[in-house]
Amino acid sequence: MNAKRNDHLATGIIYALVGIVVIILFGLIGYILVSGVPHLSWHFLTSPSKSFAAGGGIRDQLFNSVYLLLLTLLISFPLALGAGIYLSEYAPDNWLTSLMRTAIEVLSSLPSVVVGLFAYLVFVIQFQIGFSILAGAIALTFFNLPLLTRNIETSLSSVPNLQREAGIALGLSSWKTITGIILPAAVPGILTGVILSAGRVFGEAAALIYTAGQSAPALNYANWNIFDTNSFLNPFRPAETLAVHIWKVNAEGIVPDIDVVSNGTAAVLIIVILAFNLSARYVGNRLYRRLTSSK
Repeated sequence: MNAKRNDHLATGIIYALVGIVVIILFGLIGYILVSGVPHLSWHFLTSPSKSFAAGGGIRDQLFNSVYLLLLTLLISFPLALGAGIYLSEYAPDNWLTSLMRTAIEVLSSLPSVVVGLFAYLVFVIQFQIGFSILAGAIALTFFNLPLLTRNIETSLSSVPNLQREAGIALGLSSWKTITGIILPAAVPGILTGVILSAGRVFGEAAALIYTAGQSAPALNYANWNIFDTNSFLNPFRPAETLAVHIWKVNAEGIVPDIDVVSNGTAAVLIIVILAFNLSARYVGNRLYRRLTSSK
């Protein structure tokens, strides 16, 4: 009887703690949306920011954030996928593999400011890339890579060995079994890792201050030549993101409508992250059903 009562008490405490966390989360999101959504308009989303006058928007910052996210995923996901497949399917259980996993854990726990300063000294200064989207994407890869690698390895390892044995019994090679059976079955877990890492990349500010820069130069969205300095696709130009813009406006902003810009930008940041998560889950579920022929 005491054990049953203790079990109910522990379960109640856990539910209470989870409820508190959920309430805090929804409270923060609700406060940001209530404060920022009334200031959103088509003009705010499609007009460039202003340094001194009121009425500026976040057009360039919004595009820079999406562009930086896509470039970071383009660099980090193939590397993480290859590393995750190796660690899950091919790596022997020895000291070298253990060292690799330890290095991944250490890399994932580094403070963003430290990574930003390292990327600033190496890529911006030493390699003379300068403040650019490319330097920011490389810096964010240091955040993204360990999280994605660990998630992909875990997702692949969670697939039952019966599916591997079935592929081998059918005469498939090890690589064909991985790409045709194991990877499709691990799509939901891999997608979860991509969503989590993308949210972290999209909201990162500290590392980007030292790599992508704090300015948003005038862009020509009709210029598709990536080598032109005013082209919106040029990866070697400085790029102020939404998160950096929020920090800069609150720390150094002198525009008259500083609260409107800050609250509106924060609301857009939250909305974009939520929209990306929901759409990514929808696409992932469709892809999973198509690859595995499940209903």
